Amino acid sequence: MEATIEVTGLRKRFGPAVALDGMSFAVLPGQVTGFVGPNGAGKSTTMRVILGLDAADVGSALIGGQPYRSLRHPLSHVGALLDAAALQPSRTARNHLLWLAHSQGLGTKRVDEVIGQAGLQSAARRKAGGYSLGMRQRLGIAAALLGDPPVIMLDEPFNGMDPEGIVWMRGFLRSLAGQGRAVLVSSHLMSELQDTADHLVVIGRGKVIADTTVADLIAAASSGRVTLRTTARPDAMTVLASAGATVAATGRDTLTIAGLAADKIVTLLGESAVPFAEVSAHHATLEEAYMELTRNAVEFRAAAAEGPAGLSSQAGTQEAAR
Repeated sequence: MEATIEVTGLRKRFGPAVALDGMSFAVLPGQVTGFVGPNGAGKSTTMRVILGLDAADVGSALIGGQPYRSLRHPLSHVGALLDAAALQPSRTARNHLLWLAHSQGLGTKRVDEVIGQAGLQSAARRKAGGYSLGMRQRLGIAAALLGDPPVIMLDEPFNGMDPEGIVWMRGFLRSLAGQGRAVLVSSHLMSELQDTADHLVVIGRGKVIADTTVADLIAAASSGRVTLRTTARPDAMTVLASAGATVAATGRDTLTIAGLAADKIVTLLGESAVPFAEVSAHHATLEEAYMELTRNAVEFRAAAAEGPAGLSSQAGTQEAAR
């Protein structure tokens, strides 16, 4: 079976609410594809449609060229983790996996193999209801691997992971892609995807906003910006804004400038006797690139917080509900 996911023109309504509005993208073998967007953008709905848990009103979602419902032994084609809590808490982790394996005609040996891959050896005979969220994530990943599928789909796999688990997850996802599998990972943790994903599909309000490599997205967000470090931040902002630049304070002694070349910034600051320690090309993070892309696609935004002196903070917080 070809290791691909192909989503074409998906449209889906829940009553008056439009969840998907022409969603189209592909997940290719040999790479980790990050699937990101604000809360309510349509990530979970898209993944549910791919797995046949929701039906699209229009469009198609194919795994290796076939709809999920036509797969005879689905765990051998696609492994998925959408909800780490979807298990019987009174069963041990091993028995949970044995039940899934037997439903697909898989043997006990494969259960023990995935327990080892997920790092659950010491906890396999404990009841899953007593697991932490991070351990439940590992159990869900072990279940997704049971059929040794060419396609892997994981929704927020970093949630609940401790630092060791996060490091393991990064390497694990890259190793799956290195084996030629198509790996789709939904996450809100841009810092983790920056170190893990090769490709990124960014969505908002049920549509694809960007479908590109992580490197190209960061390069586009970095283009034409300059980072300035100075102990005289207010003076520097005044001088550069007067010259037509767009200036944003990004740290206690750091400014990010758009609209002026680095050499021009140096000249202006020198003429105005404004001290500075560094002028360099700005290297955006994936989080900065993502925030810029999705600025107009956020549906749930908290009001600006009041600071200690009654000053309004510019950093809004997104709601946690999806």
